[in-house]
Amino acid sequence: LRSDPQQIAREVLIPTTDGAMIPLGQVAKVVVAKGAPGIRTENALLSAYIYVDIRDRDIGGYVADAKKAVAEQVKFPPGYYATWSGQFEYMERAAAKMKVVIPVTLLSIFLLLYLNFRRITETLIVMLSVPFALVGGVWLMWLLGYNLSVAVAVGFIALAGVAAETGVIMLIYLDHAWEAVKAKCRESGRAPSVGDLYEAVMEGAVERVRPKMMTVVAIMAGLLPIMWGTGTGSEVMSRIAAPMVGGMISSTVLTLAVIPAIYALVKQWRLKRGLEG
Repeated sequence: LRSDPQQIAREVLIPTTDGAMIPLGQVAKVVVAKGAPGIRTENALLSAYIYVDIRDRDIGGYVADAKKAVAEQVKFPPGYYATWSGQFEYMERAAAKMKVVIPVTLLSIFLLLYLNFRRITETLIVMLSVPFALVGGVWLMWLLGYNLSVAVAVGFIALAGVAAETGVIMLIYLDHAWEAVKAKCRESGRAPSVGDLYEAVMEGAVERVRPKMMTVVAIMAGLLPIMWGTGTGSEVMSRIAAPMVGGMISSTVLTLAVIPAIYALVKQWRLKRGLEG
């Protein structure tokens, strides 16, 4: 029946408004013509898909340029419009979730640090390790030519936690050294001086060199094989590991140099105002 349009016109019956059955050929012309192999719909609307393969570009940047080009060069008839789907749609959903997850993560780190130290000053000193660690991650991403993606965001979130942890350990060493110096000063019947503070900071920072370097070496030894792997899923895993590798390098410099310096400045300010002793 399908191979003969005339037979379809004669034998296919359709009902009329008064209930009678008439051949399809009386109300329509049945012909063989070329057309789409299928009719697709999206949300009860007719739709057509244009597939694009992207190479050496990030999806977000390509779609932004493509949207601009379509808006400038294509004029849709009334009732027609274009939407962007596929991986870009999934990326948009993930980005919307990350806008919530990242602030919640940073707030959680801040609250946990505050519950541990019970002071805003020490908490802020440790939180400074997070942006400095992110700097190293961004630089390594640029050197490797990686684009921002959900996997990269996950790597940065993990890096923030590791950076805060190393900052906490450094601050604990500094506090222990400073408390020991203050105890010696009390035993000798004198108030601690700025020189005593510097001595305590130097002692605490030096004690932290070995455990810090051991931590960095252990983490990087575990992450480098993942970052340079070529097996199944390596594209995702390498983008998670890369920010952490770069961040651990810059975090090491921060933890060993910047945090002790900031700690000394804060304690010196408190010492001169009689808040330490």
